[in-house]
Amino acid sequence: MPRGPQRALVRPYWYVLEEMAGVALLLANAQHVKNLPGRKTDAKDAEWLAQLLECGLLRGSFIPTPVMQRLRDLTRYRNKLTQDRGREVQRIQKVLEDAGIKLDSVISDVLGKSSRQMLEALIAGERDPEVLAELSKARMRAKIPDLRLALVGRFGEHHGLMARMHLDHIDHLDEMIDRLDQEVAREMAPFAEAAGRVVSVPGLGQRTTEGILAEIGTDMSRFPTPGHLVSWAKFAPRARQSAGRSKAATTGTGNPWLGGTLGEAATSAARTKTFLASRYKRIARRRGKQRALVAVGNSLLTIIWHLLSDPAARFTDLGPDWHDRLAPLRRKRQLIAELERLSGKKVTLNDAA
Repeated sequence: MPRGPQRALVRPYWYVLEEMAGVALLLANAQHVKNLPGRKTDAKDAEWLAQLLECGLLRGSFIPTPVMQRLRDLTRYRNKLTQDRGREVQRIQKVLEDAGIKLDSVISDVLGKSSRQMLEALIAGERDPEVLAELSKARMRAKIPDLRLALVGRFGEHHGLMARMHLDHIDHLDEMIDRLDQEVAREMAPFAEAAGRVVSVPGLGQRTTEGILAEIGTDMSRFPTPGHLVSWAKFAPRARQSAGRSKAATTGTGNPWLGGTLGEAATSAARTKTFLASRYKRIARRRGKQRALVAVGNSLLTIIWHLLSDPAARFTDLGPDWHDRLAPLRRKRQLIAELERLSGKKVTLNDAA
């Protein structure tokens, strides 16, 4: 199956053929049906595909339903707008940095209520740090002394013009994202019950769940086992063996939208006090953070498959100490080895009196 712009060109032809009565369509991955090199023509390709189909060697690719196609368009565009909004926030920080205003060193969110009022005052022409710092609200008022120092700078008219344009663009993006949220919620209404089960998994928020369901759907009958879903999403290392020896292999390139969303979910889950966070830490120590994120993404997809396959299934966390309870002797050996490494001495355990 083509990728990138070529893949987009295939869609109109697929839609036209899909509306034809009595036609069974099969979309195959181009990498799986490559012909031998030489004599490369469209006619030869057609003959080769016909021969493969006759022998039953063509495997159909995953085709999203019309509802999934609409959800994909909406959630993917929402992700793009969210990324654009993040870049505009970075541009505002750059404008403030150029003007000598160190607001982000005191306030984590430069577009919060307090910092937004300070920005509006700066754009309007106010330059007195005392006056600007007094615009802070709630918990920010405890940082007024630091704000007075951070708001001393050389904020000029051109800084105000650029900041105004960035803020207006951010407001426009917020409106568009809100409209997309409403449309996604309307499309997700028939799947609210399934989404409610999935969103209970650590690391999965409302938008993350919507993005994942838009990419994989809610009908898991197309994936016979969780392993099929994980393999399709390219979150499982590929088998690579030669001469009886297994070699290191990557997971391959899968759906970038699903991969990015799962990566964010895995990062969020790694910050919780759950089994998934424990799994991330154990693997990160041995194999590195990137492999640990892939492993947690693998676990998330497995959990999602079970939740979508069984309407009665509910997520139950195993707990961050699951591995310790599962193999207490192994945990004891790990702690002894860690103590020996830190102390540089041999550790021997004696029975308690």
